[in-house]
Amino acid sequence: MRVEIWSDIACPWCYVGKARFEKALAGFPHREQVEVVHRSFELDPGRAKDDVQPVLGMLAKKYGMSEAQAQGAEDNVGAQAAAEGLAYRTRGRDTGGTFDMHRLLHHAKEQGRQAELLQALYQANFAEERSVFGDDERLVEIAVAVGLDADGVRGVLADPGAYADDVRADEREAAQLGATGVPFFVLGRTYGVSGAQPAEVFGQALAQAWGERSPLTLIDQGDADACGPDGCAVPQRG
Repeated sequence: MRVEIWSDIACPWCYVGKARFEKALAGFPHREQVEVVHRSFELDPGRAKDDVQPVLGMLAKKYGMSEAQAQGAEDNVGAQAAAEGLAYRTRGRDTGGTFDMHRLLHHAKEQGRQAELLQALYQANFAEERSVFGDDERLVEIAVAVGLDADGVRGVLADPGAYADDVRADEREAAQLGATGVPFFVLGRTYGVSGAQPAEVFGQALAQAWGERSPLTLIDQGDADACGPDGCAVPQRG
C-alpha cells in the first residue's frame, strides 16, 4: 500500500505530523508492505528566494498579535514537538520560500535519498541555528550530509526549471484531492487524513485503508493542527 504525504518544510505541523504518522506506522502489522512517498506543497508559492524574515515577526503580522503572543504560540508548538521527541528552536528561526527545497526533494527521490533529505531539512529548519532560507550553500551542505552529490545539487539549484514541473504536478494533484493545507496524508488512494492528527488516528486510518480500493474518503476527526495558504494553526495558551 502506498501512503502519500503532502507537506512543506516551513510547516511546523508537518514536522510534528510526520513524527506522529511514523509512530503509528511502526506499530502497523503490515508496515513492511507500506511505501511512503513525500509530495510537494508550498504554503507560499511564488515567494521570492531572498524574501526571508523572522518567524515571530511573520506570526505577529499574519495573526495580528504581539510578538510576546507570537512567542507564546511558538513555545506551545515547541512543547508539542518535544512530546514527539523532536527538537524545536522556539527562538531565532527564519522563514521563507521552499520551492528550491521541494525541487531538491524530487532530485533526492531519483537518488533514493528523499526520506533522508526531508528529515534533514526539517531538522535544519526547526532545530538548528543556521537558517535554511536564502542560502544555496546551506542546502548543498544538508544534501551532501545525506549522501547526495554536491555538484548535482548545485546543478539543480542553478537551474530554476529543474524539477519545477514535478513540484507543480504535486501541487495540482493536492488541489484535485481536496487538500487545502498540510500535512495531508493519502492512504492507498482510499482515505485522506488532514492535519497533524494523533498517532492513534493514523493507526486507525492505516488499518481501514489496508487492502481497500475505493474513491478517496476524507476521515473527519474534527479540527487538527495544520498549515494552509492563510498560515499555520497557532496554539493558544491553555
